[in-house]
Amino acid sequence: MNEERELKVSFLSKKEYTCPACGAVFRKEELLSGGGRLIAGALTEELHRLYEPSAKYGEVFPLTYQATVCPECWFASMDADFSLLPPANKGRVQDDQERRMAETQLVFPGVDFKDPRGLTEGAASQYLALRCYDFFNKDASPTIKQGIAALRTAWLLDELDKKYPNQHYDWLAILFRKKAQFFYNEALDREQSGKETLSGLKIFGPDTDKNYSYEGMLYLCAYLRYKFGPALDADQRKASLEDARRTIAKLFGMGKSSKDRPGAFLDLARTVYDAINKDLEEPNA
Repeated sequence: MNEERELKVSFLSKKEYTCPACGAVFRKEELLSGGGRLIAGALTEELHRLYEPSAKYGEVFPLTYQATVCPECWFASMDADFSLLPPANKGRVQDDQERRMAETQLVFPGVDFKDPRGLTEGAASQYLALRCYDFFNKDASPTIKQGIAALRTAWLLDELDKKYPNQHYDWLAILFRKKAQFFYNEALDREQSGKETLSGLKIFGPDTDKNYSYEGMLYLCAYLRYKFGPALDADQRKASLEDARRTIAKLFGMGKSSKDRPGAFLDLARTVYDAINKDLEEPNA
């Protein structure tokens, strides 16, 4: 019994949540910290922190537990936003319930938020958060949050693909990266045009281990556009890469490394900047 308790990686929080859409009361599953559960590994070009499997606990994926999801109607968001659904949009969330549950089950068959979460529930929870930010007003900065949720969905799909190859999770991961590319750059455009501020996002992430702040968002706007932006039309591709280069160049005009922009992050930015330059120099770029 003691060993069983020690090997847990999650627990139900004491805090009770009331779903602003359907009124269901529930407690959220949270990740336990410490005890050697998380062994930090490499940082990817997407600012995603990988974790090494623990000999005692096995594989642990912190993003599985990040999104708050109502187990009854599957309304979802980042934890800080869950109770902030605009009352005027409650009806829209209710009207969408059957559709979002059916579409989520189509992508993630067998998903269930009444039991402890696995990788499938983790990916589905981020997908639901992406969907449900359509119901938030612009003061919540929903567009960038959709970008973060799309990227996190892709990362968890990567892990599902490793566990269950040939199930098209790899294709879905690319699709969600393309969605992330759209939402990240759309959020930047909206901020620059005054249509939507970014003040509703306190922690940019994009992962849970570190906040790369606004500079991290700029980097990802450029990186995602470079990797997953327009590719078929040569002129469109060139214009997209030039825009990505201008975006990432801003990082080098902001001074030396700092807490939010450590040397490793600036090295990644420089690598991507050089790769974009190389593509632009090629005749068919």
